[in-house]
Amino acid sequence: MGEFADKLAAKPLVFQRACLGSLLPNSIKSGNLEKYYQALTNFDFLMVKIHHPEFGVQALIDDFNLVDDSESLNHPEYNPEKAKALNLIQRVLWMSADIWEQDKTQLAGQLLGRLLHFNIPTIQAMSEIAKDWKATPWLRPLTPCLSPPRRGWLRTLLGHSRSVNAVAVTADNKRVISGSLDKTLKVWDLTIGKEIFALKGHSSSVNAVAVTADGKRAISGSLDKTLKVWDLTTGEELLTLKGHSSSVNAVAVTADGKRAISGSHDNIKVWDLTTGKEEFTLQGQSILVNAVAVTADGKRVISGSLDNTVKVWDLTTGKEKRGLLAFVGKSLINSSELFTLKGHSERVNAVAVTADGKQAISASSDKTLKVWDLTTGDEIFTLEGHSRSVNAVAVTKDGLAISASSDKTLKGWDLKTGSQLFTVEAHSNWVNAVAFTADGKRAISASSDKTLNVWDFTKVWDLTTEDELFTLKAHSGSVKAVGVTADGKRAISSSHDNIKVWDLTTGKEEFTLGKEEFTLEGHGNSKSLYVTYKVAVTPDRKRAIAGSSDNTLKVWDLTTVKEEFTLKVRDLTTGKEEFTLTGRSYSVNAVSVTADGRSRISGSSDNTLKVWDLNTGNVIASFTGESPIACCAIAPDGVTIVAGARSGRVYFLRLQGMEELT
Repeated sequence: MGEFADKLAAKPLVFQRACLGSLLPNSIKSGNLEKYYQALTNFDFLMVKIHHPEFGVQALIDDFNLVDDSESLNHPEYNPEKAKALNLIQRVLWMSADIWEQDKTQLAGQLLGRLLHFNIPTIQAMSEIAKDWKATPWLRPLTPCLSPPRRGWLRTLLGHSRSVNAVAVTADNKRVISGSLDKTLKVWDLTIGKEIFALKGHSSSVNAVAVTADGKRAISGSLDKTLKVWDLTTGEELLTLKGHSSSVNAVAVTADGKRAISGSHDNIKVWDLTTGKEEFTLQGQSILVNAVAVTADGKRVISGSLDNTVKVWDLTTGKEKRGLLAFVGKSLINSSELFTLKGHSERVNAVAVTADGKQAISASSDKTLKVWDLTTGDEIFTLEGHSRSVNAVAVTKDGLAISASSDKTLKGWDLKTGSQLFTVEAHSNWVNAVAFTADGKRAISASSDKTLNVWDFTKVWDLTTEDELFTLKAHSGSVKAVGVTADGKRAISSSHDNIKVWDLTTGKEEFTLGKEEFTLEGHGNSKSLYVTYKVAVTPDRKRAIAGSSDNTLKVWDLTTVKEEFTLKVRDLTTGKEEFTLTGRSYSVNAVSVTADGRSRISGSSDNTLKVWDLNTGNVIASFTGESPIACCAIAPDGVTIVAGARSGRVYFLRLQGMEELT
């Protein structure tokens, strides 16, 4: 495994534990910052600690927090380049923690796939060691094929089976509660990225969730017209709040934890969380209420609606306002609407309030956010930048707003100036919800792609010059097939848009076959875009053959980059099943077999590539990408693998460590 690992493995387990557990703290106590740098950039140290039964991924992540950046700046051994390297490595650990919890052999692959982007000597030295790891077979990225640790992304929380619609965070920053179209809520340990338990009881989609300030209870709103109150310590359902005649779309809780405010198709209701009784109804919003927020003092509620307005309500009094009457005894209060904020041209999907209660921020399907003065009811400014509906917004105490959109991004905004600070590509589908931790350091986003992402926005500026340096993402649509030349030097990938030829040495695109704006030249007519399903390369490396949904095969000359001729295809299937390789819970989208017939590679919708031993049916090695694998191919050398993902990304990999099996 490596000199350090071999020596440590030869020692008793108690010695290993003492060594791994005390090496870094002792280095710091003795003032030896350089030893701290060396350990955490040592691939063997990372591998041993992540495999050790008494430590693991989270213990390793915590090691990077032993020295605070602000404290180390004045240390005589402080090294900016090495400090940046540690920051990058820690963020990769966060990003891939869920993968390593399932398969620790992917440590080297995930590190290389994410860190080969960076021209930093310390990172490059560690990467060279990682490339030679041979303790077990694994798939080594030949190019920087995974998203690098930039823009604050820490990790992904996986577990929901359908769209995640809502998210909330406890005040101690330790737990996340998510609500989903799968009818469940999940409670997550944010420290380790693990699901603690699932809250089941709603009979339909969970649309909204809020948490009391003490972190002991969660309140959820559902399409089943009810709200439920949950005990976050035991996972038990405490109360069911009934009274709405339609879907509950939004919920908020007062700071004292005594009241919940819910928004529905019918109206807004205020609930007593001690008794579970409805206190009163706020009426005045003409149609569907999508969002509610409450000021920190518990005196006002802000709601957003399908009627394109934002309304501000007074919760403290039932006195008459603006000529409206208050009905006492029947608990219907029409008099508590303070004013209406008009300006959005489409429905309002979300609202948030600043900590001082002076401003409200509304998010709308009109692609904008608006910042409002809650004292005067005036619009301060409009935040523009999203290309699709803005579905959610959250605000920190120091005036940073984060918006989530159907354009799959999160955007950061300065509420003092109205300027856009940054954009992050957040998910592979709509982003439906976003919440900040109480300290404002992290945000959690929820998406229709069934995942939650955890973001560290204190690091969002670190790598602004490192964006998209080497990402292989030239296709504009799903990659359907990949072929490799016999010498392993070229790959040919096909997509909705065209066919591309890649240099496997550099990972660069050489040229495109059939390059036109809207059509793959030669397949179909000039008005139609046909999907290319399969591509292969002749052994002499001179031709590529591509099959399309227009029922033709096209033969391309790779020397002249021209189409030679077309073959008509009637039936490409045999209908015969050889055997089944088990081990996947998602659909298998692509299969390829090595030339010697010993191994098979499969690509799946669970984002993984797996190498199977055809003699035993066992998985030899695996690699986890960032979106479903659509196709894969193996070079004649039997170890070079190319895979295409539905996102348009292409992975170039090499199967290493096979000699350990022979």
